Amino acid sequence: MLEPRFNLPGQTAFYKGKVRDVYTIEDQLMVMVVSDRISAFDVVLPRPIPYKGQVLNQVAAIMLEATKDIVPNWVKSTPLPNVTIGLKCETFPVEMVVRGNLTGHAWRTYKSGERILCGVTMPEGLKENDYFPTPIITPTTKAHEGHDEDISREEIISRGLVSREDYEQLEKYTLALFQKGKELAAKRGLILVDTKYEFGKHGDQIVVIDEIHTPDSSRYFYAEGYEENQQAGKPQRQLSKEFVREWLMANGFQGKDGQTVPEMTDEFVSSVSERYIELFEKITGRTFVKEDVTPVDAEARIVAELNRLKA
Repeated sequence: MLEPRFNLPGQTAFYKGKVRDVYTIEDQLMVMVVSDRISAFDVVLPRPIPYKGQVLNQVAAIMLEATKDIVPNWVKSTPLPNVTIGLKCETFPVEMVVRGNLTGHAWRTYKSGERILCGVTMPEGLKENDYFPTPIITPTTKAHEGHDEDISREEIISRGLVSREDYEQLEKYTLALFQKGKELAAKRGLILVDTKYEFGKHGDQIVVIDEIHTPDSSRYFYAEGYEENQQAGKPQRQLSKEFVREWLMANGFQGKDGQTVPEMTDEFVSSVSERYIELFEKITGRTFVKEDVTPVDAEARIVAELNRLKA
């Protein structure tokens, strides 16, 4: 699949992330192109997933619109299904991970016998996927390359990564967004299990940046059957890209040195694409419409929207 590199008017910088291409326009606006690349264990896999970028960008747009009364966000426009234009912000160098249930990384830590994660003490007597008494925030550093690393609230503040005043506000916003996300998920018969938020500053104002409540940044359980599965010690049915990680682990890959990414067959790639479309429809309650846009048309539409925003 062709991944165009646009040449946009007023472009002052370009950054290619794991799955996003970001163009800076006159140091005021950002054009984020959400590609079909897919990453797991902080490694970009060798084959793109058709329509994945459209799914992530559209879920994020819906969720950011639904939460803008809680905290302002960076979005100005979504001119294409996989493109968002928004404010250029000074990014905080941490990701705010919030967990409502003991699963994933938290469960692996807990199962090893540890009870402290990112400076937060986890209570005794929990089983995998149990609810925490209250949601916990387990931040990570934000790495441009390699792995994000766990970090505590105290270390973030003492190292000067974020001021105490700003960090306390980030915590409040994180918990409020998570509560709203859980309410939105409940209406769709889902449990928002854990997620992450990224924040930045536009002037003196803290804003949400990047995606929220998408299947790449979040984990969802089906609410139906949750209690029965917990009582029986059975795995929970979930909506997230965890199925991709599980496939990789089953084929001997966890992103460790010396490991090779297993072959991604046409059948597997197609199944992942279908799963992302299913995720979109379940999370949003909307019918997914596949949109294929040529690179030339895409660039023309982005330029037209930039001109409109600057007018």
